[in-house]
Amino acid sequence: MANILITGGAGFIGRHVARALVARGDSVRLFDALIAQVHGARANSIPAGAELVVGDMRDPARVAAALDGVDQVVHLAAEVGVGQSMYEIERYVAANDLGTAVLMQALIARPVRRVVVASSMSIYGEGLYRDADGRIVEATRPGRWDPLDESGRPLAPVPTPEDKRPSLASVYALTKYAQERLTLNVCGAYGMEGVALRLFNVYGPGQALSNPYTGVLAIFAARLLNGRAPLVFEDGRQRRDFIHVSDVAAAFLAALDAPGAAGQVYNIGSGESRDILDVAGALAQAVDRLDIAPELTGQRRAGDIRHCFADISKARAELGFAPKTAFAAGVAELAAWLREQSAEDGAEQARRELQARGLVA
Repeated sequence: MANILITGGAGFIGRHVARALVARGDSVRLFDALIAQVHGARANSIPAGAELVVGDMRDPARVAAALDGVDQVVHLAAEVGVGQSMYEIERYVAANDLGTAVLMQALIARPVRRVVVASSMSIYGEGLYRDADGRIVEATRPGRWDPLDESGRPLAPVPTPEDKRPSLASVYALTKYAQERLTLNVCGAYGMEGVALRLFNVYGPGQALSNPYTGVLAIFAARLLNGRAPLVFEDGRQRRDFIHVSDVAAAFLAALDAPGAAGQVYNIGSGESRDILDVAGALAQAVDRLDIAPELTGQRRAGDIRHCFADISKARAELGFAPKTAFAAGVAELAAWLREQSAEDGAEQARRELQARGLVA
């Protein structure tokens, strides 16, 4: 049995990780600021058997106290939202990077065996591509939608491995990369073990439906629950990797335990890709709202990328990670949970915020 602190532990992923840890007999403490954008007017239900400490990651005294008696840390605390990060810059950098720095400073005096930090697929920017000559290449987006090679020929997206060079296209991506590097560097320097999990698009029951900057399935769900069309940017054919939250929780447990994981970075996704328009249709079908067609905005948001999906071969080999929830089954489970929920739809307001700042085109 281990004593484990989960920062951001009252959030969507944190609660699922906490339940999995409690179920196997670990002692779990959750540290969370319970911010309104994520949690609403009150905290989400805290898993039975877990202790909750309310505090801000930027408060050295609260963070230090939360580490008392702790053997391992799962660091999930972060502001999340590519679009919002582009105009709430101070907020994102302070919460994500200063918060992680405070945690690392506290760990020097109260070292633990291992810290597993939640990184993000956003650090890759564009995923990898295969060109017309069969070469694997990196790409930028000078054109409207899909990247082209230097001769104007189409590129085919391929799974992105961990050794792809970062291309930090948003403030959010910058902060997640800093969280990852701070954790690995400081832990390595002070005799602790750091592990980073680069999470792809996580979905499942318990998502923050009223947060218009969270996962795309939750945003679509909030629209559908209010009888409105999901807003799909660009032409809807951008491809992503959707991973069920139960599989993500399993990945965190594996990363806490795997002997050879120290100092390593792992992609955590399904290993499959889906385009956003098809995902919107699958959710509408699951909640019996096929009468509401997605609205294609034809707009591109600053910081967005076209295609990125995971090569998970390293996590399979070194963590024993094997996603178990098929997308259709996961969406059906999400739909069943949604039937008991209500949500405030903030997607239009979020789009207006971006438009007012010239962050969509």
